[in-house]
Amino acid sequence: MPLALYALTIAAYAIGTTEFVIVGLLPTVASDLHITLPLAGLIVSIYALGVTFGAPVLTALSGRLNRKTLLLGLMALFIAGNLATALAPGYGLLLVGRVLSAFAHGVFFSVGATIAADLVPENRRASAIALMFTGLTVAIVTGVPLGTLIGQTFGWRATFVAVAGLGAIAFLGILALLPSTLPKAAPAGLMDQVRVLGSGRLLLVLAMTTFGYGGTFVTFTYLASMLQEITGLSAGSVSLVLVLYGLAIAVGNLSGGRLADRDPVKALTGLFALQAGVLSLFAFTAPHAIAALVTLAALGFLSFANVPGLQIYVVQLARRYRPGGVDVASALNIAAFNLGIAGGAWIGGLVVDSPLGLGATPLFGAALVAVALGLTVASGLLDRTARGAAAGGRA
Repeated sequence: MPLALYALTIAAYAIGTTEFVIVGLLPTVASDLHITLPLAGLIVSIYALGVTFGAPVLTALSGRLNRKTLLLGLMALFIAGNLATALAPGYGLLLVGRVLSAFAHGVFFSVGATIAADLVPENRRASAIALMFTGLTVAIVTGVPLGTLIGQTFGWRATFVAVAGLGAIAFLGILALLPSTLPKAAPAGLMDQVRVLGSGRLLLVLAMTTFGYGGTFVTFTYLASMLQEITGLSAGSVSLVLVLYGLAIAVGNLSGGRLADRDPVKALTGLFALQAGVLSLFAFTAPHAIAALVTLAALGFLSFANVPGLQIYVVQLARRYRPGGVDVASALNIAAFNLGIAGGAWIGGLVVDSPLGLGATPLFGAALVAVALGLTVASGLLDRTARGAAAGGRA
């Protein structure tokens, strides 16, 4: 693989770390800024909304720019956003910094996969894209617990300075290694995105993504607080638990991809059913350390195992119902993931702020995943009906 691809992977690692590390730092940020935990949880929602709505618009507007210039500009914006977060004197400016980072995140992954594919021969493109996205998975396994440990030791601001440093390394790598003559793909305009959204079948899958992934973040957003306040773990132990959780996520992501290769609807049905059950169980095991850790390992495995299946399924349906908008449908599914993150974090904050409290967040997460399960079953029925109609037509 060319060295330029590793520069993209480092950038993906930095971006993945800044998105998810806030989960481990929420109690620290809330205490330092003298804000409530639900208000701190909105930091997660605001970032996700920045990706959701910023990525499609900015990707369409930047489609004519030179690819290398665009990536360097995105990494500069990413560095500025993280430094603004680190130096923010109050909550409002912290949110501004997070939104700047989110804008860079959304466009980077929209164009980064195309660039990664163009760096290698055609028969190695899938491997090149997979290598770049490995940065995200590794960020969950190592970046989040390390960033949490840095924040707990030196203060949460130090974590974002460190992430800005990773962004600077990626910037220098892209500057030195990425060719300046990369071809530009035809930009996907806003109207192309609107046309994809006009398909009811694709909207159904986007809703599956939003509810299924959103259910994870009702609990995941407040996981550090749950482990400290309900399970009774020390702040230092939380970093180690996040390593366990990240490893389970990595294994689940790979396993989910293999399951979805055979039949994405069948795989998603089983995964959503199990996830809803384990989330419900976590509400009862959280006060007991050993049981909580076992449940959390299962939850980590299931929480991201649905991601490959959802992405594969939306591409399959786009080829059937909007063959000219496959790339756009894939990008909109990424937006749906982030809409789920935003909604899940917001709902989790409402639960924490209610009389039910922090311990009830897994039950509400399970309810959202149950909605995704129902939508998946309905979509599978529609698929079977369509196949039956097509077979009848050929007869």
